[in-house]
Amino acid sequence: MEDAIRAFVSFLDVERNASRETVRNYQSDLQQLALFLHQARHSQRAIRVDHVTTEDVRAYLHWLDRKGEKASSLARKLACLRSFYRFLVREGTSQKNPAEDIRSPKLPKPLPRVLTKDDANALMEFPAGQSPLSLRDRALLETLYSTGARVSEAVGMNLGDLNQAEGLVHLRGKGRKERVVPIGDVAIQAIREYRDSLKPSGISDQLSAPIFLNHRAGRLTTRSVARIVSRYSSRLASGAVSPHALRHSFATHLLDEGADLRSIQEMLGHASLSTTQKYTHLAADQLLAVYDRAHPRARPVIGSAPRKDQKSL
Repeated sequence: MEDAIRAFVSFLDVERNASRETVRNYQSDLQQLALFLHQARHSQRAIRVDHVTTEDVRAYLHWLDRKGEKASSLARKLACLRSFYRFLVREGTSQKNPAEDIRSPKLPKPLPRVLTKDDANALMEFPAGQSPLSLRDRALLETLYSTGARVSEAVGMNLGDLNQAEGLVHLRGKGRKERVVPIGDVAIQAIREYRDSLKPSGISDQLSAPIFLNHRAGRLTTRSVARIVSRYSSRLASGAVSPHALRHSFATHLLDEGADLRSIQEMLGHASLSTTQKYTHLAADQLLAVYDRAHPRARPVIGSAPRKDQKSL
């Protein structure tokens, strides 16, 4: 089974151009399945991929469920197995796909957390002072909110990716897909002030150098960004948010101001417009919440009864 996993991982990396995170997750999922089968069969011999049955896959998923794995994790692992065996069937290594007929678990679809415009503006102002780290944090928050970039895209930005004159930035997204998106003047100015604060330290300003650095002058990590956003957003009355909330807020606020879905799709780097359409539901829910809260006749008066001549609509 290990040879088949290596071949599939190579296929994902070279032919499918999958992201490093996807490749790593799929490899881990398949190795976990192999370990489960070894233990379940009490066998020291290598597991043959063409001997794995649908019952084996069901038992694996049941074992994961008993361990407390989330439905989203189970769905991802099942999708991984389907892709793995589709590849093996095409290669002639397996005659059937044992995961094909297994139904994916139902996933909850909560609306993404979105900041109000006031909270977004307040968050941008929280990093105070003129130290390089404070200036970096403000530039980072401004960039995330201004571009709608994923965290991985923001930390992957190099100096050569920023076109200050045109107000554009080059992002590298999922599946190594690249796109160019607008970046606002406020974010550009924040980046400029941050980078200027580093000059006395002799930090490289080559075009290939990362924009956002950690305290050791290395590239900032996604985990560090999560901590930074959480630290500042915890001061908001609504509570701390994840960096992805800034991406959701970017899209929702653009939609509120009249931007069309197709443009937002391009800026977010969504492959499908249906992924972007969730923001229309979010905007509608926010609109209804504001209406219910603000309109004097949005809700019936407690204890009042409808008029006898009132007709149903």
